[in-house]
Amino acid sequence: MEVNRERLGARLAVVLTFAAAMLSIITGVAGFGILGLDVPGVDGPLAAYVPAFVQQAAAFTGAFTGFLLLTSVFALRNGRRIGWYTAVLLLPLSAAQGLLQSSPLAYPLVVLSLLALLVVLTNRRHFETATELTTTQQAALAAIALAQLYGTVGTYALRDEFGSVDTIVDAFYFTLVTASTVGYGDMTPASQAGKLFVISVLLTGTASFAVALGALLTPAIEARFARALGRMTDTQLSLLEDHVLVLGYGDLTEPIIEELQGRCEFLVVTPDPARAQELTERDVPVLTADPSDEEPLVKAGVADARAVVVATNDDAQDALSILTARQMNPDVTIVAAAAQRRNIPKLKRAGADTVISPAALGGHLLAASALGDEGAEDVADSVLHDRSVEP
Repeated sequence: MEVNRERLGARLAVVLTFAAAMLSIITGVAGFGILGLDVPGVDGPLAAYVPAFVQQAAAFTGAFTGFLLLTSVFALRNGRRIGWYTAVLLLPLSAAQGLLQSSPLAYPLVVLSLLALLVVLTNRRHFETATELTTTQQAALAAIALAQLYGTVGTYALRDEFGSVDTIVDAFYFTLVTASTVGYGDMTPASQAGKLFVISVLLTGTASFAVALGALLTPAIEARFARALGRMTDTQLSLLEDHVLVLGYGDLTEPIIEELQGRCEFLVVTPDPARAQELTERDVPVLTADPSDEEPLVKAGVADARAVVVATNDDAQDALSILTARQMNPDVTIVAAAAQRRNIPKLKRAGADTVISPAALGGHLLAASALGDEGAEDVADSVLHDRSVEP
């Protein structure tokens, strides 16, 4: 019940933030008077004290804030810490913009934004997944910022070469429109020097946008395809360290996953695409590959793994997986389960440190418990201490 309550809190934070984002957009658009939502005699909370141009500015920025909140919602859905931070920053801003607007929707916007903020703040522990940018992504963002800075400063410095650039805002607007290849034509260079400068802005701006879009969106697209195919991306795999590898999938895999979840990082390697898809839908990290091949184990980070667990129903396949893992990391701890008791020595020769026969062990525990043997628990304890268990 406690787990369900915690999930409910996280989901409520996402739902309320989404509702606040949509209402912020609708309220902002309504502020321009194009939705016909104005109610005679009903204005915003502070409409009587706010100049008209401020109300219009609040409507425009409020709609923009709503779109930014939608990106926070996406990050919150994935448990991202950055989504929590941006939501905490934008929700008060959305409430403040609601106070300044003249739309009757401003009242529910203020209330909903503050309520969403309260729920997001109280559920911070659910949004702890860090967002790490690669060096390429950081360079791409820096390229965009520098290209816009170059164009804005240069345009403002050469404003005499343009007919209608008077302020730094005009310069930034011209740079952004030019770099994005929109080119409205309301601002154009009037000299040869100005034209040469605009060419440089166009080349650096479009190049930075192209590189940034590729660097920032490609990992997201890869992650979406990987999720659909039931596998992890190379970027996700490269972040694994001091984790547990579960090679193959068998009857014992689910209990193993339940024990590992919340205690350490782990990765399941299975050749079954259907099983991998099922695990992915449950947010269980999985790699669709043959666990007895070297290449998948390299991707799975066997060299940095803290332990390897092999527990399928096929002792022959498990022996190959153990042998491969042992060859690639002689120091890693390997724990295996033998489907048949007679295969315990074989799995140990393949390289397993600890081999357990679940069927034989379970039979002994059941019989001992039925006979009232007080030593039944000692058999279970031996699993944690013996190098191999063969009842």
